[in-house]
Amino acid sequence: MDFDLTPEQEMLRDTVRDLLARGNHADRWSTFAEIGLLGLTFAEEEGGMGAGPIEAMLVMTEIGRGLAPEPVLDCALLPGTLVSNVGSEVQRKDLLPRVAEGELKLAFAHNEPGLRWPAAEIATQAVRDGDGWRITGRKHPVSHGDCADTLIVSAVSGDGVGLFLVAPADPGVRLRPYATHDGQRGADIEFDGALAEPLGDAVDATEAIRAALAGAQAALCAEAVGAMEESLRLTAEYLKTRKQFGVPLRTFQTLTQRAADMYVSLELARGMSMYASMSLADGVVDPMVASRAKLRIGRSARHIGQEAIQMHGGIGMTDEYPVGHYTARLNAIEHTLGDSTDHLRYLGGHVADYQMVEI
Repeated sequence: MDFDLTPEQEMLRDTVRDLLARGNHADRWSTFAEIGLLGLTFAEEEGGMGAGPIEAMLVMTEIGRGLAPEPVLDCALLPGTLVSNVGSEVQRKDLLPRVAEGELKLAFAHNEPGLRWPAAEIATQAVRDGDGWRITGRKHPVSHGDCADTLIVSAVSGDGVGLFLVAPADPGVRLRPYATHDGQRGADIEFDGALAEPLGDAVDATEAIRAALAGAQAALCAEAVGAMEESLRLTAEYLKTRKQFGVPLRTFQTLTQRAADMYVSLELARGMSMYASMSLADGVVDPMVASRAKLRIGRSARHIGQEAIQMHGGIGMTDEYPVGHYTARLNAIEHTLGDSTDHLRYLGGHVADYQMVEI
């Protein structure tokens, strides 16, 4: 198996890395659109780049490394995938080019209060009202739901779980935004007879949702790898420069051994991230693969985040130093689309499907 990047993939990775290295600025979302990141995985005829899961992995890794707050996954790639796979031709040609150009932000409102991953029993209802549809229910949390111009809402209709387009400004929508502990955004959204347009033909979209979420899990894994890489780099640099008793911390064997263990956790996570993305690139959409990757990522993220803060000492806890922010983001990723406990429970429920299992 060839793990080497093509020249085009290397150029994409380096372009994103250089852009994020310049720091935050007000027009960075527009810059993302200009270089094709917002429509990265959309078909070229729909305004995208036609790239695949490997390119998405490279971009998300750099977003994690740069701790970028822009919702590339939540407001572009994930909902865009749903539009591409479920939407009608008219909807695809209307929505996807505007998302790719940075003019339109979407958000997928799927999670509901009290439901742990995987959220199999959706309570939100969609009912016909004349020629249209009405949505009633509550979605929480909705990542970057307060940033969206259009919501893609999952709801139960007569044909199963369908997807519907809802305008946040509709009188039947009550949106409560909030900041998350990792410096990003979320929303608690209630729908009370909100006017909705079916995405596609209002048929059961369960498989499309499952496939899109598997892709999102792979993207989150890649983002976590980038954050872990930078956390380890910051820790190694600190051990080289910080002195105790007149000598650098790197001279203390216990600390260097702990840093080596962090490196092992990083490489385990990197391998599983690549496994998840390469499986998708081969056309294999397997929730088991996504869960195995997410479980490994969660364990590595907790180990690396905790060790990074501890080996930095008091400075690791300060708001001014970046390592704490990386740990906060890793913690948020670990709890998004199922935490380690959820995925271990899911994998454990399928043990009987295999002849040999290693944990």
